[in-house]
Amino acid sequence: MGSGVQGSGRSVVTVGVYDGVHRGHQRVLGRAVAVARERGLPAVAVTFEPHPDEVVRPGTHPARLTGPRRRAELLRALGVDVVEVVPFTLELSRADAAEFARTVLAERLRAAVVVAGEGFTFGRDAGGDVETLRALGDKYDFTVEVLPRVAGVSSTGVRERIVAGDVEGAAALLGRPHRVEGVVVRGYQRGRQLGFPTANVETPPHTAIPADGVYAGWLECVPVANLPALYPGERWPAAISVGTNPTFEGVPRTVEAYALDRDDLELYGAHVAVDFAARLRGNTRFESIEALVEQIQADVEAARRLTA
Repeated sequence: MGSGVQGSGRSVVTVGVYDGVHRGHQRVLGRAVAVARERGLPAVAVTFEPHPDEVVRPGTHPARLTGPRRRAELLRALGVDVVEVVPFTLELSRADAAEFARTVLAERLRAAVVVAGEGFTFGRDAGGDVETLRALGDKYDFTVEVLPRVAGVSSTGVRERIVAGDVEGAAALLGRPHRVEGVVVRGYQRGRQLGFPTANVETPPHTAIPADGVYAGWLECVPVANLPALYPGERWPAAISVGTNPTFEGVPRTVEAYALDRDDLELYGAHVAVDFAARLRGNTRFESIEALVEQIQADVEAARRLTA
């Protein structure tokens, strides 16, 4: 995901971690794309991988709302021409604001305009702010446009809602349902035995997974390199279970999705996306398999209504 910009003229640049690509991010990115179109220049979004906190404060970084592939997909859907993924290293974390502006914005991307949100910080210890950026723009021949924050919208706020199981609140901040992705692996197959075969989704480390409970949403296969592309274009309403399944002992935390009325899907090894629409209930221990099946049937009907 290199720039394709170097040596090809000026560009309109915006910089951020952009985890989640939420409504606040969308405002900044949308303005960058509009300025780029006005000037006939490519719009470049600079993001970092891994998350800077992972490098600066190992073990403390926040749960991830979007992986790099999904983030790039969302950025391009907003009209960004180039997603420039900068490897975030200890060396980069020690670069001051002036060095970042010179090496990345001026030399690498030949920025004509940099579009930023009002809370933007950059450089060592987040020492640079939008006023620093403007001063460096005068030095390195780029202008700076700053957009006000979207009130109440932040990646931290999205994470807080997901942790609480408030996936509807998270969707309001994101502008779309929260999505969890991963590869379907073989589980205990208890759902299949009960008549509700689920896709057991193995998520990447640090994924932002909603609170334990049962949810309504959608399941779909996502084509990625080196994995089978199954059921292209299909997206199924789903009942989703997150947690350790308290009716059965010793089960690790999982994300399982049952595509409503589909017992014929063969998804093992596929990369899938699970979109969370609404929380149905918390997890409960059932005294009998019959009681569990009865509740699952009620969950399926609720999921059917909510995703209709």
